[in-house]
Amino acid sequence: MSLLDAIPSGVLPPLPVAIPLAVCALILMLSKRLHGHMPDILATLTALVASALCMLIATRAAESGPLIYWFGGWTPRDGHAVGIGFQIDAASAWIAAFIGLLYAAAFVFAWGYFTNVHGHFQVLMLLFLAAMTGFCFTRDLFNLFVWFEVMSVAAFALTAYRLEGSALSGALNFTVTNSLAGFMMLGGIGLIYARAGTLDYEGLRLAVAANARDPVVAAAFCLIAVALMIKAAMVPFQFWLADAHAVAPSPVSVIFSGAMVSLGLFGLAKLTWVVFSGSDRILAALSDAMIGLGSLTAILGGVMALRQRHLKRMLAFSTISHAGIMILGIGVLSQAGAGGLLVYLVGHGLVKGALFMVAGILLATRASIDEIGLRGLGRGIEPAGIAMALGGLLLAGLPVGLLDQGTHLMQGALDERGHRVALIATVLGCGLTGAAVLRGAARIFLGWGSVAGDEARAPSEDEQEKADRPLWLMLAPCLFLLALDLAAPAGPVEDLVRNAVPNFLHMSEPQTALPHGIAWLPWLSVAMAFAIAGYDLSRGHLPKVLLKLGSGVQAGPFRLLDAAHSGLIGDYVTWIVVGLALLAGRLALA
Repeated sequence: MSLLDAIPSGVLPPLPVAIPLAVCALILMLSKRLHGHMPDILATLTALVASALCMLIATRAAESGPLIYWFGGWTPRDGHAVGIGFQIDAASAWIAAFIGLLYAAAFVFAWGYFTNVHGHFQVLMLLFLAAMTGFCFTRDLFNLFVWFEVMSVAAFALTAYRLEGSALSGALNFTVTNSLAGFMMLGGIGLIYARAGTLDYEGLRLAVAANARDPVVAAAFCLIAVALMIKAAMVPFQFWLADAHAVAPSPVSVIFSGAMVSLGLFGLAKLTWVVFSGSDRILAALSDAMIGLGSLTAILGGVMALRQRHLKRMLAFSTISHAGIMILGIGVLSQAGAGGLLVYLVGHGLVKGALFMVAGILLATRASIDEIGLRGLGRGIEPAGIAMALGGLLLAGLPVGLLDQGTHLMQGALDERGHRVALIATVLGCGLTGAAVLRGAARIFLGWGSVAGDEARAPSEDEQEKADRPLWLMLAPCLFLLALDLAAPAGPVEDLVRNAVPNFLHMSEPQTALPHGIAWLPWLSVAMAFAIAGYDLSRGHLPKVLLKLGSGVQAGPFRLLDAAHSGLIGDYVTWIVVGLALLAGRLALA
């Protein structure tokens, strides 16, 4: 029997949150005495322990049902919750285990990144990890808000960590938009509490079912959903993301794109099914909104990714596009859709984390993040180029690995429900983002693409990150994340969706036969990625008529997109109000 197996199930749930918080306090107390790489070692081991504990919880939850823990022993009285608790199903625990593993990889990648900081970076990251885990585990809506805010505060500080002008500007945009999200979530919590008299998920579910047509319940859902959609960077709430990801340190960007954005969708999926599924009015409006906004987000994010020369901004827009694809899994309102979302969340996090590590390697070894300026300078670090090309292919839909399995499940669910436009949006989103990454890999590591296109007019910035870290140490976690995505076997993943997702969704009648996507669609998006990347890289050899035709078609719509991403907080807040009004209007019509 291992040490983990000896831990009773009754005390397991709080440990993955409590241990990172305890190590935070320890590092702060000993900050002046922890020399060398001790903060890195402690942080990496803590993330690995948290991940292992979550895996153990997932295994036990799969065997005996969700694990429930009531803090302070405040158990329900007469069927009514009087305290705050964790309720952890297998799917939620596996998501938390993935997050812990991603943090461990980010800590290894950041080994030696900061000097003379007395472990403050590690403390913020571990606080971030604890908040994400608590967000996955909680069964109380106000507690969800608390973890949401702790995540946000840690993320604000990590974005501005370098205290440079661009970092502070990006952090300010991030802070204002996500603080508005927090205010909206708190307002929604107040409204739903006025009707339910409780904030426990089970009590809320019963209250929503009893007040299914109540406009107050609909307003509460609208505010909470928009708050989570801001965190998930859905159109038209996405503007903060590229500004923040472009300026955050590379190890932080790994977590932002790999886990934080996706957690907004995780929270929305859980609340939709566990709390609000008793209202047909809300489900109908949600389905329409998520299918429409998800399709738009997938396409616009892909188009904007293709127009970037700053690699981290390009990857940030790629995250927006793939968040749009993920939210389609919520909008389809089925077990296969939700299961596809969860699988896609992990696969995308692994691939995107690896790609941000490649960006960090280029910053450390070539002192630049500009795709055009880096042309041909990738020679000598070819393994990073292979990782970047492989990541681009996986984003494009290469039919292998965990990301592809999630895509198949969601495309199958969309096809089964007849959402053809959304199905096309998944292909376009994958093709456009894959093309952007493949173009960057070919230009940087092969020296192709001497003539730049519209990306030449995109914003860029001179950057450099700490350069004396060993290349192998930065490459190892990058390749590890890609290997995890590729090595995931299809059979166990399907079994997990079939057996664990119903508990996550609180479904009484789970699906046993899961639909699969159209087999040739992934190859179509891969072909599209190669065609677009090839067009961009071959501009110096193409007829001028063809180039003028392409630029003429793109000019008008693209200028509008560029203008919308103005970097002005007032504009971003205006778009938040527009998105809130659109969702509220759809709920009013339901």
